Amino acid sequence: MIEKLTHVPIVVSDQEEALRFYTGVLGFEKRADYQQPGNPRWLTVAPKGTDIELILVEGEYKLDPRAPAAADSGGNHWVFKTNDCRKDFEVLKARGVKFKDSAPVENWYGIAAYFTDPFGNHISLLQPSPTPPRKG
Repeated sequence: MIEKLTHVPIVVSDQEEALRFYTGVLGFEKRADYQQPGNPRWLTVAPKGTDIELILVEGEYKLDPRAPAAADSGGNHWVFKTNDCRKDFEVLKARGVKFKDSAPVENWYGIAAYFTDPFGNHISLLQPSPTPPRKG
């Protein structure tokens, strides 16, 4: 049976620019970078200490016409858990990240900050609420 998720593609228009953003700005580490003749470049990055790698796929994302109208992100939205959303917000803002809001937003599920990468992929930082809401 299925064991675990290991790789997730993220579409970018320029792999070198994406590599600079994800490693230099977000602080991820480069995990793989190679190209076999006749095949696209395989370039992956990941937050330090995690198993899942983002594959920086060079191309142009096209919205599936069957997607819901509200899917203005093309259906892509990556959420990264953090222990201190406010601190990470300030660090990334100082590195040039343009956030949707002027400060992290508090909700019942936790504290979140939203931004897009240089290619329009939507990203959230999430500091989960210490006590999850009860169901029912």
